[in-house]
Amino acid sequence: MIRRTFLSIAAAAASVALLLGATPNAHAKQPIPENNIVDVAIAVNSSGPFAGQFDTLIAAVLAADPAVAARLTSKGQSTVFAPTDDAFAKLSLTPENVGTLDQAFLTDVLLYHVVTGRRDSGQVLASERLRTLQGGILRQAGGVLTDNLGRTSSIIVTDVGASNGVIHAIDTVVLPYAP
Repeated sequence: MIRRTFLSIAAAAASVALLLGATPNAHAKQPIPENNIVDVAIAVNSSGPFAGQFDTLIAAVLAADPAVAARLTSKGQSTVFAPTDDAFAKLSLTPENVGTLDQAFLTDVLLYHVVTGRRDSGQVLASERLRTLQGGILRQAGGVLTDNLGRTSSIIVTDVGASNGVIHAIDTVVLPYAP
């Protein structure tokens, strides 16, 4: 219970810091949680201030090529830009219909939200270009990601740690190419 509360408070504080333009101290060592990215996403979605905000993302990971879930549960470090349910809703996607998308396209979209390495908000904000596991590039400026189609997505929550990486929530699904 204390750990869950701490994660909720840390996520809220990081969100406020991002909105105010502050970046965390890159030299400060943060403890690495025991749970992998998928476990953390499910936990954050289950309780606390972000409960129920990642149902579509979780359904998408389950509907995509199993290699996506394998990557997000592996020991290799990854940074995930996690779209909220509201972000998916902008594309008329819900937990009930996200699995109807072509699996190859859904897999490409999800891998376009993942960057190799553990990149906290300070490292993300210091980067102009982020190469994704899908092979494409996300441009970044001031906490706003721009995809290959020129669509923008704001980073709204930062630095949710996992044993194998970090999660940053975003308000719009980024696309590597048009569906």
